[in-house]
Amino acid sequence: MEVLVTGGAGYVGSILVPELLERGHGVRVLDNLTYGQDSLISCFWNRSFGFIKGDVRDKGAVRQAVDGVDMIIHLAAIVGAPACRTDPKLAHEVNYVGTANVNEARSSSQGLVFASTGSNYGAVEGLCTEETPLNPLSVYAETKAAAESLLVQGGNVVDYRFATAFGLSPRVRLDLMVNDFVFQAVKNGFLLLYERHFRRTFIHVRDMAASLIHAIEHFEAMKDEVYNVGSEGLNYTKEEVARAIQRKVDYQIYFADIGADPDRRDYAVSYAKIRKAGFEPAIGLDEGIDELVGGYAMITVRNPYANVQR
Repeated sequence: MEVLVTGGAGYVGSILVPELLERGHGVRVLDNLTYGQDSLISCFWNRSFGFIKGDVRDKGAVRQAVDGVDMIIHLAAIVGAPACRTDPKLAHEVNYVGTANVNEARSSSQGLVFASTGSNYGAVEGLCTEETPLNPLSVYAETKAAAESLLVQGGNVVDYRFATAFGLSPRVRLDLMVNDFVFQAVKNGFLLLYERHFRRTFIHVRDMAASLIHAIEHFEAMKDEVYNVGSEGLNYTKEEVARAIQRKVDYQIYFADIGADPDRRDYAVSYAKIRKAGFEPAIGLDEGIDELVGGYAMITVRNPYANVQR
């Protein structure tokens, strides 16, 4: 199968693309390399890999990218509430207009798997399912929910609402909650924690990649449906995550009364539908923390104004 991965040099794509190649798929990536990342360098050894440096906001680049592929995995986005809040205009242009460009350029025979987010639900009481009404409370969620609506109307799509990602990738992200908590513990020796009882569900980045591969390889059975993607077994409060890290790293936790998650995520999610479709995550929180602790030994973020570097 020939697969286009938009945003393929990002956090998830840098895991996904080599896995697709390993499984024998041809892969083309469209990415503007916003962060100067070189996470796919080793893929150029594979003759089944192609790369287009371009932007989903550029209709010409998108048309070139979709030409001749069988399937599209659409990852390109400004990801996360803080990044979208910093530049709402860019978030709208990439997350919504870019998605519209991809949808317009593809033919009716080209399936699309969309990486959306559980942030679309906003504040929820009780168990959250795919039928729970969307209530986006951040620019990130608003743009993703709008893009979802557009794609679902067009059809021939699998829509994934992912849990909160964590874990190591060749394109490291420190802004994700678990990744950030471990980094603060390892590098600073302390963590300032607010909304300690807020609960959310997590998914390892390698499981995200595996779920996307599952979608394209079972597309006919899964298409034109929305799926929450994660595991009930990875539903934790923020304090539980911090304590799990404390069992592995000697650091201090300080609790604060100030601070708020812009998406107001504090709920449990049902993943029965994706499980029924044949996919279940395999990587737990402890395993992810272990790899982050080990991986952060290779990462140095220098503060030019500090006298001590950890």
